[in-house]
Amino acid sequence: MHPTSLPGDFGIGDCGPEAYRFVDFLAESGQGYWQILPLSPTGQGNSPYSAYSAFAGNTLLISPEKLVEEGLISPERIKTAPKFAAGRVDFRKAKLWKDTVLGEAFDTFRSRPDSELSGEFEYFCNVNSWWLDDYALFRSLKASQGEKAWFDWAPPLKTREKAALETVRSQLAREVKAERFFQYLFFRQWLAVRKYAN
Repeated sequence: MHPTSLPGDFGIGDCGPEAYRFVDFLAESGQGYWQILPLSPTGQGNSPYSAYSAFAGNTLLISPEKLVEEGLISPERIKTAPKFAAGRVDFRKAKLWKDTVLGEAFDTFRSRPDSELSGEFEYFCNVNSWWLDDYALFRSLKASQGEKAWFDWAPPLKTREKAALETVRSQLAREVKAERFFQYLFFRQWLAVRKYAN
């Protein structure tokens, strides 16, 4: 069962309280495995088999409740979630709302440069730079290009000309750092669920 299928108040299942309840259910039922589909960020069609990266995580799985626990958003913020249909995922609506919440969490993080999360975030970025740097730049570029496919970008970008990439890396520095931070949040929350399950 993919975590997106878990129940929840935010339009899609995530790494929040319902994931832990499901692990408890598995343990109480005598189950030894929880088989899941890939947790990658999905592309067109929202299929976990059509992903933007084999290494990155799907930020829709980040739990707003856990962001409240970490002090990155206020408890009042999650009360402003739109009404989502029960029993069915609305990917577009969930993404729009969660992207806004993640942006607020990033702003809070940036306003507290000496927090415990800062050191963890730096460590995460250093250890994962081999995939994270290119992925964060790609997602930032894709957003700046109106979500067009990479092969429809300007030639210097789609052929990865070094000077063009350095220019946009500088222009999109905030967005690139935000994408790194979202990946950090995803892995922080998902690994906590895995640790609990183990």
